[in-house]
Formats: sequence, structure tokens, C-alpha cells
Amino acid sequence: MYVKIFLNYILGYLNIEIEGYFVEKFINTCIAKNIFLWNIKRTKSTLVNCNIGINNFRKVRKIAKNSKCRVKIKNKKGLPFIFNKYKKRKIFFFFLFILTASIISLSNFIWNIDVSGNVNISKEEIVRSLEQEGLKIGKFKGKINAKQIISKMRLERNDLAWIGIELKGTNAIVKIVEADKKPDIINEEDYCNIVSTKPRSYCKGKCFKWYSPSKRR
Repeated sequence: MYVKIFLNYILGYLNIEIEGYFVEKFINTCIAKNIFLWNIKRTKSTLVNCNIGINNFRKVRKIAKNSKCRVKIKNKKGLPFIFNKYKKRKIFFFFLFILTASIISLSNFIWNIDVSGNVNISKEEIVRSLEQEGLKIGKFKGKINAKQIISKMRLERNDLAWIGIELKGTNAIVKIVEADKKPDIINEEDYCNIVSTKPRSYCKGKCFKWYSPSKRR
């Protein structure tokens, strides 16, 4: 039933008024001939309102004549009548279509890069690195390989411990975790000066006297 109503909405349907003393005969004849009527409402003993598809209206007029009833169109509904109503506004619908298509098209591109988690590294530096790997403003989302960009960023930058990229709408959400700075490595073979933090009087046992390499002869 709902499928038939939907199809009639697409093709167009009529809201009609049937008036006469043999309204029941009219409805029973329509059912017998597989003419689909819906939303049937009796307003008076001799008056009934209902909906019918455009294609069946001619058949209904013949049945009404044989049933000694009168049929009157009250409203015309459905997509064909809606389009006909606004056919003088073709330019408006044309620009509306262009606008809708443009919005849908632009939503497939990246228009903002949001970086979070950075403390010592500036956002501009992260964005420049992302642009070098292919993630930049105006880039088509279908051509962005987030996993590949993440792998390259982690290989090329030692100051990143972790990076994640999420494409959400027209935004590229980039979250990073900065790596801890490595301490300076001291070569044990290099000469150095060792200064005791305690006076000599605190030394117990053997005390050694160290000399700077510059004082050796």
C-alpha cells in the first residue's frame, strides 16, 4: 500500500470529491476494477473524499457516470504539479543546483589543518612538514594517504614520538607527542677536570690528587 502511495506521489495524484446517492457502488466498482483509492473519508451521507492516481482518473469518470455520481477535482498533488508550479523559477533552481553541487564538491577537500599536542615545536613547522608529505590546504581527501604521511613524518623527524592524522569533514586533525630530548653523550676517552664537592679533610683512606691536563709538563 505504502509503495503504491509513494509511486503515485512521484507520478502525481488527485484529491477528488464524489457526490451522489450511490457512492458505495462507485467505490466497490473501483475496487473490483483494481483502481487504487486511498485516504477515503465520508463527509456526508452522499459525499466522499479520496485520493486517486492521475492515470486512473479517466476510468473513474466513466464509473461515476454509470453510478449516477458526480466527480470533482479538489487538489492536484505530487512531484509533477510541484515542478509545474515552479517552472517559472528555473533560473532560481538552476543556481540552487549549482550551489548545492559546489558545497558537496568542496566538502571533499581539506580546508583546515588543526595541530594539537605541540609544546616546543611550532604549528607552522608541523604544517610545513605535512605539506612536504602531501597534506595541505585544498588537497583532495581521496588522494591523502594518512598512514604513509605518518610513517614518513616519524622517520624524518626525531623530535616526534607519535603522530596521528584524522580527516574529519573538511578538517585534518593532527595530534602529536613530542619526543624527549636526548642527553649529550660524553666521550669517556676525553680529558676532563674533576672537582671534589667536599674539602680534603673529609677524605678517608687514600686521597688522590688530580691535575688538569693543561698543567702537565
